[in-house]
Amino acid sequence: MNPLSKNLRQLLIWVLAFFLLLALFQNLKQAGTEKEIPYSEFKEKLRENRIVDLTMRPDLIRGNYKDDKGNAQNFHTIPLPDPNLVQEMENHKVRHFQGEPDKSWITAVLVNIGWVVLFFGLWWLFVVRQVQMGGKQALSFGRSRAKLQVAKKQKTTFADVAGCDEAKEELQEIVEFLKDPQKFQRLGGKIPKGVLLYGLPGTGKTLLARAVAGEAGVPFFTSSGSEFVEMFVGVGASRVRDLFEQAKKSAPSVVFVDELDAVGRHRFAGIGGGHDEREQTLNQILVELDGFDTKEGVILLGATNRPDVLDPALLRPGRFDRHVNVPSPDLRGREQILTVHSKGVKLADGVDLAVIARRTPGFVGADLANLVNEAALLAARRNKDSVGLLELEEAIDRVLAGPQRKSRVILDKEKKVVAYHESGHTLVAKLLPNTDPVHKVTIIPRGPALGYTMQLPTEDRYLTSRSEIVNRLCVLLGGRCAEQLIFNEITTGAADDLSKATAYAQKMVMEFGMSEKLGPIAYRKPETEIFLGRDIARGPGYSENTAQIIDEEVTRIIHECQERARVILTKHKELLDRLAERLVEKEIVDSAELDIIFAGAVA
Repeated sequence: MNPLSKNLRQLLIWVLAFFLLLALFQNLKQAGTEKEIPYSEFKEKLRENRIVDLTMRPDLIRGNYKDDKGNAQNFHTIPLPDPNLVQEMENHKVRHFQGEPDKSWITAVLVNIGWVVLFFGLWWLFVVRQVQMGGKQALSFGRSRAKLQVAKKQKTTFADVAGCDEAKEELQEIVEFLKDPQKFQRLGGKIPKGVLLYGLPGTGKTLLARAVAGEAGVPFFTSSGSEFVEMFVGVGASRVRDLFEQAKKSAPSVVFVDELDAVGRHRFAGIGGGHDEREQTLNQILVELDGFDTKEGVILLGATNRPDVLDPALLRPGRFDRHVNVPSPDLRGREQILTVHSKGVKLADGVDLAVIARRTPGFVGADLANLVNEAALLAARRNKDSVGLLELEEAIDRVLAGPQRKSRVILDKEKKVVAYHESGHTLVAKLLPNTDPVHKVTIIPRGPALGYTMQLPTEDRYLTSRSEIVNRLCVLLGGRCAEQLIFNEITTGAADDLSKATAYAQKMVMEFGMSEKLGPIAYRKPETEIFLGRDIARGPGYSENTAQIIDEEVTRIIHECQERARVILTKHKELLDRLAERLVEKEIVDSAELDIIFAGAVA
């Protein structure tokens, strides 16, 4: 039933009950204030000229008369056949008299049956109906909480999704099947029962699922994996059954389960054994996937950030037949995503989104949407009519490092230390080959950082060489080396740099096989979920002697990179001083000015 009509019906019931109660109240109130007198007494008072006014109907006479003290008194009496009554009222000067329609049956119903009807109506409303609702709620634990979005309201299409062309091509076949199943079935082909979308958070997996339903124009059931599991045993499996039953009734349809890893994790992964509620829910999903035929037109879409923790039985052919990777967008994809999200934003003339795309490597769709929104908010805060390149640049900094901390007051000495620290990063990055270009350097505090050096690659890279990693380590250690070179002292400002440098060096030795002493051997296990009783009992997979060599190699790599950075800074100390002074003066130095400062300098 439509919620609006349901509310109107309830309102109508309350209004009728109110008027019935009011009529009963008025009738009883009036009857309670009137004195019933015999007809003979009425005739006597009439002859005594004490009757003031009358209202007559065939079965009742009511009115007012004056008592012995001269006060008005209400009365009513049952009339007898008296054809001369009107003449007598005129003779005895009754001030006002009139007739009234016969309402005896209404009064009888209200007085005799009205209370009964009102009682049963209120009893049904407040007792029976609440019990029925309570029963529905008690039995509704097993009902699916999935939200149904009908085709008319589903407006998301593939035109609203950008940056993942390969994933859209994979899902286009699903759309064609939902539109024309006979095209595939006439040759004996079977459409996949399930499609798993996996990728980093924010890459657009949920948006892709909505676009599939929007393109096909079919009902779209959306649910989260966590909605299936409750504290009551059997609720999750019951909700899975109900969800698939609803989907079959609405076929062709799309069922989308977001965060599938909430119920689809590897079984026997915890200490609760194989009979916990989550595993029973997973078992029911597996049964349902086996139970419905592809001819029914129900497609199950699942999305997860962690495909490595899903149960193998869920990923085998016949269940989730197709696995679609939704990757982070490349340069062209980021430009397309920015174009989609900036449709509702008034951009200033001359804003080139390709420039913003080049300056946002590693950003996913959610990051880029947030970037455009932050830029629009900044422009509105500055009372501008459109969003310009300056606001977009500021939004990139806000997303990467946080908002400016203008309230933080930094001492001149600390400001100078920060300037030399960031100048050390910048100088090493500018003079070493195979490093990402420095976009800008600043000593304005943002988030937890007192300053930062922004390096942006000119193009997307998918492979990194050993020399590039070593140069990256030198850049990270350049800030600490600059502090030690100028002030003959080190501070805590390099803590994050040291953490990143150590992680890079460990990966070089333990994962990438870039240590000549240890050779091409991977000593670090893949970062997967720990299963009790299996991984905790396992050792690292190498001896204590090998562990000592790993530590020595990590230390050697970091020390060599630190020495290399120190040599560069010592050789170009004049450039270091000039850049630090410029930073203290301007607080921000961009790439164009850096090129001027470093013109002709060679490492």
